[in-house]
Amino acid sequence: MMTGEQYVESLRKLKTVVYAFGERLDNFVDHPLIRPHINAAAATYDMAHDPEFEDLVAATSHLTGEKINRFTHIHHSTDDLIKKVKMLRAISQRTGSCYQRCVGFDGINALYSVTYEIDQKYGTTYHARMKDYVLYLQKTDKMVAGSMTDPKGDRSLPPGKQADPDMYVHIIEKNDRGIVIRGAKAHQTGVVNSHEMLIMPTIALDEADKDYAVACAIPVDAPGVLHIFGRQTNDTRKFDEMDQGNACYGAVGGEALSVLEDVFVPWERVFMCGEYDFAGMLVERFASYHRQNYGGCKGGVSDIVIGATTAMAEMNGVAKASHIRDKVAEMIHLAETIYCGSLACSSQGRALPCGSYFVDPLLANVTKLNVTRNIYEISRLSHDIAGGLLATMPSEQDLKHPEIGKYVEKYSKGITSVPVIDRLRMVRLLENMTGGTALVESMHGAGSPQAQRVMILRQGNLPHKVKMAKRLANLDKSGNER
Repeated sequence: MMTGEQYVESLRKLKTVVYAFGERLDNFVDHPLIRPHINAAAATYDMAHDPEFEDLVAATSHLTGEKINRFTHIHHSTDDLIKKVKMLRAISQRTGSCYQRCVGFDGINALYSVTYEIDQKYGTTYHARMKDYVLYLQKTDKMVAGSMTDPKGDRSLPPGKQADPDMYVHIIEKNDRGIVIRGAKAHQTGVVNSHEMLIMPTIALDEADKDYAVACAIPVDAPGVLHIFGRQTNDTRKFDEMDQGNACYGAVGGEALSVLEDVFVPWERVFMCGEYDFAGMLVERFASYHRQNYGGCKGGVSDIVIGATTAMAEMNGVAKASHIRDKVAEMIHLAETIYCGSLACSSQGRALPCGSYFVDPLLANVTKLNVTRNIYEISRLSHDIAGGLLATMPSEQDLKHPEIGKYVEKYSKGITSVPVIDRLRMVRLLENMTGGTALVESMHGAGSPQAQRVMILRQGNLPHKVKMAKRLANLDKSGNER
């Protein structure tokens, strides 16, 4: 297992092509826009070596029996699924941010099971390839970016009927050595500071779109791959220490648009190639694994928001007011509610044909849909308690200005026992964690709310519920009174 420092140094050895603000970054590892995200990912490496957390962040490989980082592990029990959630909350409590390894973690688990079932139907050898890839990840402790989301173009049209066929990643060539793919992956969390990209289809497909049914692994610095770093709310504040808010770990996950311009993939790294009838299964399994996460990671982030909000109430001199205490209690209730959902879908997991374990998909989607609501309410209550300074506080440059700095300090004072700079730092932390991209990611990460509603209806077994109601209402199958 790598340490955080070894992880950072491993990124320096890559030739990853990264653009930001219209320029190619020669040294993305130390760039102020990206380094906080790297620091957050590094925590997932360091905590695996920490005696306090190693039971959660480390695991035992079912393939080798060796100790590995849990982010390279394949779940083989409900205990594995539960420890995953507890791990995510623990890391979020340390970083207060997205640490980016979850998407690849969920991708390898989804593909591990789906490749087995493709082989069972078609006699292919994808599962053996996937095992070899998992072994490679466990041995090297590489960070994988789960690359599922395509740009999609006109959402009313399937991939093959788009005006531009590259709106979805697709196979443009097959030969004896492998395949060549073209397209792009959007909203790629942590991709610029990953080692690998795990390409997966983003929607269910039919036979007409079988060239889009492709799953494979490629290095982030493979020829033909480039990454365009996305803007985030207040991202230029990363150039000022105090105004960053979460100075060490940043916010969200450092998303990018990853362009794949005729990228060659050897056959040993191809895990689906035209088996369109399994694309939907892969998407649903991945989505359920990923939505399982959110009560854990967002529960941990909420813990920091609740702590910062309470600290602000104390600095403002209102912490003992009954309405403030009631609002903080509600914030705790909302955070623990989403955490309960993650634990529930994990404890109700089941074994798949390949032997790995899968979460309860209905409860996983309920969990994520609750997150899309609860996180906004937690943030709203935080804003209510903390006050308007969250939106109007002057900059660090103003505070340090030789003429006006004294006024910023004088009129930013709360209770006399708290230094002004401490209050201002807490304001920036809360602003960073409860505004802009942080809320958007909670709403749209792992799929927008409508995607969860679709799967909740699909998994909710409505015919059975109707049948139970008709039995109690003394109706026969036709709905007539008996």
